[in-house]
Amino acid sequence: MAQFIYVGLFGEDPPVSLAAFASEVTTTRRGGALIFYGFGVGAVFAFAAFAISVFSFPLLLDKPTTLITAVSTSIRAVTSNFVVMLIWGVIVVALLAVGAGLLLIGLAAVLPILGHATWHLYRKVVEI
Repeated sequence: MAQFIYVGLFGEDPPVSLAAFASEVTTTRRGGALIFYGFGVGAVFAFAAFAISVFSFPLLLDKPTTLITAVSTSIRAVTSNFVVMLIWGVIVVALLAVGAGLLLIGLAAVLPILGHATWHLYRKVVEI
């Protein structure tokens, strides 16, 4: 997708240099469009991955179920609680960014907390 967006905005020619590309992206209208469309497509892919996996992993660990059932249950749970899950996704991204920003040492604290919180969220949302 990134290649399609780039070619659609800048054409087939590769950038002359990294500095020229950075200048083009940060100072032109096409560069702003590249950032805007890239962010939008990335957000869609990230939310799709989130919706597929947020409850399917805990469900597979908790109950004897198939992968298809777990994924469809996860997607259904996310779509029926869209605003709450969107907020949870933002919280996850923020905490992971803070943990990674602390030279990855912060992840030693953030990941268990997120895992525990996700387990409790799963137990509240998914009732099988």
